Amino acid sequence: MGRLTPDPIRGRPGAGDGARGRETPDPILIFAYGSLVADLADRGEPALLRDHRRVWGVAADNRDAIPGYKRYRRCDDGTFPDVHVAFLDVVAAPGVAVNGLVAEVTTAELDELDRRERNYDRVAVTAAIDLPHPGPIWTYVGSAAGRERLAEGAARGAVVAPRGYRDRVAAAFEALGAEQAAAFARSSDLDALPLLDLERVDLPPAEPPR
Repeated sequence: MGRLTPDPIRGRPGAGDGARGRETPDPILIFAYGSLVADLADRGEPALLRDHRRVWGVAADNRDAIPGYKRYRRCDDGTFPDVHVAFLDVVAAPGVAVNGLVAEVTTAELDELDRRERNYDRVAVTAAIDLPHPGPIWTYVGSAAGRERLAEGAARGAVVAPRGYRDRVAAAFEALGAEQAAAFARSSDLDALPLLDLERVDLPPAEPPR
């Protein structure tokens, strides 16, 4: 299995929830396996992350209203449910390969991804990718805090997956063709959680001190 290496310039083990550092040299290559597939489909190249499997692996506590982040409200009644909302992750699984896309992003785009992916750490997965590339290849794996939030929600029986999020990811792989859609199904364990129809609400940033 290819070794997952924390970004030595921008991050560190457990550096999710917004901790990032200096500039990473170009070219910047990202392996996308979830919602990023839809965002990068126009410039990505199909690839496999060897010895991993796609799961619901991290969560956000929907009871917390974090300025500049997001919450989810029910589509049926507009309320904010007291649940943990789960998102995709990749975990070690010898002999299994997660399909996705390798795409180049700009430094500015990487900064934005690092900011938004607060449930994740960015790590190098170059040796685990089945395509040769000139530079390191990064992906986002669940941070210790993100995975702990999922465990906390599971302990109180209150973890759900957003149906729209799941459907968007599945549709992104279907748009890549029948072979990629089938590989997505084979390399994913997504039946463990109930699906809930939720609408994402982006929260405004905190007001600066006066």
